[in-house]
Amino acid sequence: MPPLLHRRDLLRLACGGLIAGLTTACRTGQATEGSPTGGRLSSRPRPLQLSGSDRDGAVYVPPIYRHDIPAPLILSLHGAGGSGRRGLRRLQSLADASGLIVLVPDSRGGTWDVVRSGGFGPDVEFLDRALDLVFARYNVDPARMVAEGFSDGASYALSLGLLNGDLFTHVIAFSPGFVTDGSRRGKPRIFLSHGVQDRVLPIDLCSRRIVQQVRGDGYDVRYTEFDGGHEVPLEIAGAALAWLGDRG
Repeated sequence: MPPLLHRRDLLRLACGGLIAGLTTACRTGQATEGSPTGGRLSSRPRPLQLSGSDRDGAVYVPPIYRHDIPAPLILSLHGAGGSGRRGLRRLQSLADASGLIVLVPDSRGGTWDVVRSGGFGPDVEFLDRALDLVFARYNVDPARMVAEGFSDGASYALSLGLLNGDLFTHVIAFSPGFVTDGSRRGKPRIFLSHGVQDRVLPIDLCSRRIVQQVRGDGYDVRYTEFDGGHEVPLEIAGAALAWLGDRG
């Protein structure tokens, strides 16, 4: 399996931008505005973390990735109490077959901020930084940018995807509970699935209402119900990836 991109790799990318800035300053032969005087340095060693949390994430790049060919990217968001790495298992074989880059961040807490508090905050800030670093390292196809998730992650993917439809072209939501209101941009296509026997997030209270709402708002929605509970059957995940490959 190709190596995952860990925190140390993300930090190395971030430091690369800093080094480039320092090189430019050195070439001018002049001190930059606000630089220390008298030869004193103010910098001191300190703990360095990407997120300010032990929770992290990873990037999975399939073996068939080629830097000269733009690749689709899935931002995959886990359910409550989960982690990005556990969620990656659902998508890895499909990513290998389809050439998908998969970004699997961890929420800052046990679930995503808008689920915990009703508002966006530290999770959005972390996702923004993680996406910036992935865009800097890999050749991502802007026409195939996907927000995807399961359960709480599906609710977050839907909410974030519709608010950022000028970035995300597709949203895949497996068994979501809700979608937030807000100032929406663009019209991403939506794939939504739910088990008719789901007792965690009952289908009548969740997906059936969500589908009616987003279709009423003019979104193109592919909706699938299946005979099962709070889960993502392999055939449903495969159908979502096949839908993603349909440019129609």
